[in-house]
Amino acid sequence: MLTTLAINNYRSVLDLALPLGPLNVVTGANGSGKSNLYRALRLLAATARDDVVSVLAHEGGLESTFWAGPETLTRAMRDGTAPVQGGPRQGPRRLRLGFAGEDFGYLIELGLPQPDSRTVFNLDPEIKREMIWAGPALRPAALLVERQGPMVKARDDHGWRVLSEHLNSFDSLFSQVADARATPEVVALRERIRGWRFYDHFRTDAGAPARQTRLGTRTPVLHHDGRDLAAALQTIREIGDGGALDAAIEDAFPGARLGIEAQPDGRLRLEFHQHGLLRPLTAAELSDGTLRYLLLVAALLTPRPPSLMVLNEPENSLHPDLLPALARLIVAAAEQSQIWVISHATRLVAALNEAPDCSGFQLEKELGETRVPALGLLTRPTWHWP
Repeated sequence: MLTTLAINNYRSVLDLALPLGPLNVVTGANGSGKSNLYRALRLLAATARDDVVSVLAHEGGLESTFWAGPETLTRAMRDGTAPVQGGPRQGPRRLRLGFAGEDFGYLIELGLPQPDSRTVFNLDPEIKREMIWAGPALRPAALLVERQGPMVKARDDHGWRVLSEHLNSFDSLFSQVADARATPEVVALRERIRGWRFYDHFRTDAGAPARQTRLGTRTPVLHHDGRDLAAALQTIREIGDGGALDAAIEDAFPGARLGIEAQPDGRLRLEFHQHGLLRPLTAAELSDGTLRYLLLVAALLTPRPPSLMVLNEPENSLHPDLLPALARLIVAAAEQSQIWVISHATRLVAALNEAPDCSGFQLEKELGETRVPALGLLTRPTWHWP
C-alpha cells in the first residue's frame, strides 16, 4: 500500500504531500485541482511503462505543466500584505513526483534540456533524477538505486556499483536496469506500478464499447474502456465472488438479476432481467446509469485485485439513489486493493467518509495553488525532496 503521495511544481500543485490509507477520497470545487492529482498518478504510472515523456507531450509539453505562480508563496503574499510577484529563481525548474510505500519508495524529477543545435527535440523533457529506497521514508541509509543524469548506481553488500553510465535522458531506469538478479527491487516496483488500474469516464453512448456483443474469453481484469464487460462479469461468476456480484445487483436494483448468454459463435450477450419485464434487456438497451453501474461492478469485483485502483468521478450518469450502493461496493473493494476515488458527488463522498479506513481530502485553491487546509504540521507526512 502507498502511504504517501508527493507532488511538486505540477500545474496547480506547488508542493503537496498526502498521507494515504486503504481508501482515499479526493473532493473539492471545480478548478480546485482534483484532476491534477489524478494526472500526477497517471504520470507516475507512465514511468513504469517508460512512457512518461510521451504522456507529458500529450499534456502539452513539460513547460505547460509547470506551476505558473512564483517559485515560493510567502506568508505575506498569502495574507495579502505583499503583492504576488516573482523574483530571481533560486534553482532550475523541475517537476517532481514521488510516493512512499510500506516496502519501497520512488521519486522522479523531470526538467528541460540545455539547448542543442544538433537536435530538433529541445523541448523534450529530460529525466534528471530517479530514486528507489526501502521503507516509508527517504533516508541515505535506505537508498537502494539512484539515477542522476545518465548514470545509474545500485547499492550492494560492498557499497555502490554502477549499472549504467549512458542512460538516455528520455528513458526511465525501469526500462533499462531492471534485472531480476542484479536489481530485484526495480523489477518488483515496476511490475507493481504497471498493475495500477485507472477507470476514467466509461463511455455509455450508443456506440460505447460496452454495448457491443463480442467474443468472450476469460477476463479477470476489465479493460479501461469496458469493451469486455460481459466476459468480465461472467469471469467473476466463474472464478471470482459470484455471490458478491449478485448482491451488488440486488443492492442497486432490487428484484433484478444478471445473466450472460453464450451465443453459438462464441459471443457473449449480457441479459439484465427486471421484475415486470417479459424479456431481459441487452447491453445496447440499458440506460446510461445502469450500464455504468455494471461497469463499476465489474471493475471493483475483479478476481485479480490490483495494488492500486483509481476511479475518476465514478458518479457520472448515476442516479443519486445508486450512490450508497456504489459506496458499499467501493468500501468492500478497499479490503483487497488500495482505492482512490476522485469525486464531487456529496452523497457518495459522505458515504465513503463513514468508512473507518477512509482518508478524505477536501481540496481548495488559494492564490491559484491547490491546498488541503486540513493538513497541518502534525498531519502532513514526512517527505523531503533531495
